[in-house]
Amino acid sequence: MTYVVTDNCIKCKYMDCVEVCPVDCFYEGENMLVIHPDECIDCGVCEPECPAEAIKPDTEPNLETWLKVNADYAKDWPNITQKKDAPGDAKDWDGVAGKFEAHFSAAPGTGD
Repeated sequence: MTYVVTDNCIKCKYMDCVEVCPVDCFYEGENMLVIHPDECIDCGVCEPECPAEAIKPDTEPNLETWLKVNADYAKDWPNITQKKDAPGDAKDWDGVAGKFEAHFSAAPGTGD
């Protein structure tokens, strides 16, 4: 089992999860984070820390797409180990449907 970041992270990009991760398995894109599946130790401490509830265990149904997104982009995006401020309009984007199709960016973030 591993944890995955899902589409509700897009344009919210809260980083409370990064701060609590004991193995630094988060990677930063321009407008979301992903978890490297080979680095995640399945401890689960990140899941309850996400204000947007965007982190899910891979045992939940219908997460195949997100497993692939996390695995693929964790290879290209920089590692992030320190919490940064969320975007100023993050609360406005929390729960918005269709964010992946309309707003996902494959561009990397800045990392640490």
